Amino acid sequence: MSTLPRIAKSKAKPLVSEEDELPSFLKSFSESEEEEEEWEPKSKVASKRRLPKKTESKPKKAAAPRSTVVRKRTRKTAVKEEPNVSLPIAADEDSKDGLKLLQPKEDGDPKPKTRTKKPKMPRGTKINVSQGKMNNLDSDEIPSTSAPLMENEVKQEKYEEDFTFDEPPLKRIKLTTCPQGKPVKHPGSTKHQEELEMNWDIVQVLAERTNIEPWVCANIICLFRDENTIPFIARYRKELVNNLEADALREVQQTLEELRTVAKKTHATIQKIKKEGKLSGGLLTALLNCKTLDELDHVSAPYKTGSKGTKAQRAKQLGLEPAAISLIENPVELSLFSYIKPNVKGLTTIQEVEAGVQHILADMFAKDKDTLDFIRILCQQRYICIQSALAKVSSKNVNEKDVNKFQLYQNFSCNIKNIQHHQILAINRGENLKILTVKVNVPDGVKNEFCRWCVNERWRPKRYAKPELMKLLHNSVEDSYKRLIYPLLCREFRSKLTSDAEKESIMMFGRNLRQLLLTSPVRGRILMGVDPGYKHGCKLAIISPTSQILHTDVVYLHSGQGFREAEKIRRLLLHYNCSTVVIGNGTACRETEAYFADLIMKKYFAPLDVVYCIVSEAGASIYSVSPEASKEMPDLDPNLRSAVSIARRVQDPLAELVKIEPKHIGVGMYQHDVSQTLLKATLDSVVEECVSFVGVDINICSEILLRHIAGLNANRAKNIIEWREKNGPFISREQLKEVKGLGPKSFQQCAGFIRFNQEYIRTFCSNQQTKLAAEGHALMAKADVQVTSKKQGKKKSKPAANVAVRPNPLDQTCIHPESYDIAKRFLTFIGGNPNDIGKPDMQQKVNAAIQKEGIEGTAKTLNTTVHTLQIIVDGLTQPEGFDIRTDFDKPDFKRSIVCLEDLSIGTVLTGKVENATLFGVFVDIGVGKSGLIPIRNITETKLSKAKKRRSLGLGPGERVEVKVLNIDIPRSRITLDLLRVL
Repeated sequence: MSTLPRIAKSKAKPLVSEEDELPSFLKSFSESEEEEEEWEPKSKVASKRRLPKKTESKPKKAAAPRSTVVRKRTRKTAVKEEPNVSLPIAADEDSKDGLKLLQPKEDGDPKPKTRTKKPKMPRGTKINVSQGKMNNLDSDEIPSTSAPLMENEVKQEKYEEDFTFDEPPLKRIKLTTCPQGKPVKHPGSTKHQEELEMNWDIVQVLAERTNIEPWVCANIICLFRDENTIPFIARYRKELVNNLEADALREVQQTLEELRTVAKKTHATIQKIKKEGKLSGGLLTALLNCKTLDELDHVSAPYKTGSKGTKAQRAKQLGLEPAAISLIENPVELSLFSYIKPNVKGLTTIQEVEAGVQHILADMFAKDKDTLDFIRILCQQRYICIQSALAKVSSKNVNEKDVNKFQLYQNFSCNIKNIQHHQILAINRGENLKILTVKVNVPDGVKNEFCRWCVNERWRPKRYAKPELMKLLHNSVEDSYKRLIYPLLCREFRSKLTSDAEKESIMMFGRNLRQLLLTSPVRGRILMGVDPGYKHGCKLAIISPTSQILHTDVVYLHSGQGFREAEKIRRLLLHYNCSTVVIGNGTACRETEAYFADLIMKKYFAPLDVVYCIVSEAGASIYSVSPEASKEMPDLDPNLRSAVSIARRVQDPLAELVKIEPKHIGVGMYQHDVSQTLLKATLDSVVEECVSFVGVDINICSEILLRHIAGLNANRAKNIIEWREKNGPFISREQLKEVKGLGPKSFQQCAGFIRFNQEYIRTFCSNQQTKLAAEGHALMAKADVQVTSKKQGKKKSKPAANVAVRPNPLDQTCIHPESYDIAKRFLTFIGGNPNDIGKPDMQQKVNAAIQKEGIEGTAKTLNTTVHTLQIIVDGLTQPEGFDIRTDFDKPDFKRSIVCLEDLSIGTVLTGKVENATLFGVFVDIGVGKSGLIPIRNITETKLSKAKKRRSLGLGPGERVEVKVLNIDIPRSRITLDLLRVL
């Protein structure tokens, strides 16, 4: 759900890259046709530590060489407050440093934030959210649960409390790195603060755009700033984010990065304009008011480098600005004839003077916040439509086949409030291909009412003005609307529509990908994977239940040798006792399916009861020639690797599909037309979420799968594998701390998603018991020698505490190590044994305790939160080897085939969802062509109530019962109606 991507320990990067291609309507920011100019990518201006005020003198900055000044600057950075991003936090008198998150009031204290340099933060003040110093979230120590612990328990644990929620605040633990007990500040956080210094509150703007409570947004900002990952927040910090799911957190993250991008570019623009000596107070305020990139571009457009200047700027250079201001402030004393200068170009006649004054006034109107707010509100109340038509030159330069694809949009008009996301994406694609022309139609009534309001109210002269001056004012308003404001509105409308459509398309891609990754695995079967083909034959691969390659071969089924090859296939299936065939859905899939269906119907493979299924082979070819595939299957031909991948996609879809770049899996819509940076960040985040929530067995999982766990990356996954190969299997989660590069924060993020097979661990430990005991005696003897040498005054390095590690039964659960103490107290409370985790006896005891006092009462008794206790209950009651994917659909196995000609209107069929889009769902009904269920036919009453859904829609892999509504055989189009979800 932004951002992006796993949050690295560095400055947050914007999700949307400047290099992503923009639609054509965003490429022009000129004021008139005469002044069209392109935006050139500029070198990034290094942002200063803070925006300097006028009172700050330059000599102070010049005194930097002295060490005392450097120390002062560091001290100022540590206590600097960021305006407009504060969260009310109540301080307990008994605990000076303890903080408690509160829900901010809607009408807060409107006191302006100051930038005074204070040595300390006063008690009870508003603490800056951007600093992220809430209950030591910035500390390198791993937090325990969200519930407070007793003081003696805190001393026993290494961990500190992350947050307290509706509980008394805790006292800070004095750390060696920070003896005052205050959290250590991350390097670079001051620069991060500077990006958010705007005239708007980032928490409030984020809440407005995402429709999430402000206190939740404030907590999310703090959690992301403290480098928490989305899977960790969604599972272990539910109370801080009001139980939001990963998709919602991802949306907030993306919006947050957009706001940070605006703030960052705004400050870069301010520094650039200030360096040129053109920064005025009004311009600074206008820039700091910008909330979107479009607004920033509109305000900063006249100050672009390499420009000949706007008409207003050229008029100001001629000295006409006083005349324009006088027309509004004191028109009685204004005489335009006094500005005529026959020898100066642009001032030779009264008409040129009036034109210059008109340009300055038009620019004033277009930059005024109240004026723009009025026209925007006016447009919201009126009918604004977007229209597309066939371009005149499209028939000459574009293929006719491409033109026909946009037949629906060659004479299209729709209200911008009602237009669908997929329609916006289609129109943008047609415009980029020069096939369509697009415009936004604003009715003339908006212009007339706007002009009346400007002349009679907002820009009405303060004193009497002559008729000729009033006419000039009216002309200036019309010129401002036509030349500046209307183009701005069109860009804003289209930019907003495109942004929303891209986000929805990417979110739809993410939902489809999640559904595909969480497809239920088919365990315990020997599978034959078939990669169909004509000329180069069909590639076969037989794999064992543990994914080992048993045999590979090539058969030519479609070149007249089908009968002879059938004997080879039968011999292979009987030899390996394989009764399941997996066919890729690529080239020659339909013919290969018919071939196997015919043999199955004739019972050719008897005594085996062979079944087959069709699986997507998207990305298999790309993976087969990748470095990962070469490393995994070095001796296998790339063509045969794809057959292995196809078989493994049924055996364990998650483990196989994570090897492929998500955008190549092919379950999206308009994926090449959206921001590639945002798409990659979202899909990578979805993969991380799925892998983390399913969990991985640390002792058997691959490096590729491990790197997608929350908190880990390629280097850390590689180090874990190397540690495993060098030291043997991991016994407990605590051993992860011994891995190189895996610090406290990484351990906190990944520990809850790592699993241990307790049966395997117990067997390993029993075999190694004697060896471990011998090593323990040797270490103790070595320690005695070191103690003796220490008494003699010789310094020796501290011996590693490599005591025999004991397996912890809680490591096989989803319970986080920070909650182990609470889990042990709960086991004592119910009289349970840790070795009975997942057994029926444990389930009975847990259910009895919860039914007796209720989960809220039990949580209060244990001094923890309901969410933490629920995770503990789930972890203790779920059977060993529990997999959340068992609730999802398995592949649809079949023995026969149906042709398109066999269908008739009204036929009821069972199918599997292949892809979901914004306009409908494509279903494979086994006829070689997917049918479409229009989005209007998918209603809440038809969806399964037993399955928890993130949205009103279906995802890839779900089995549905449908009815045929329409069949268009020439175009191979089938329209379906959803009856129910199976």
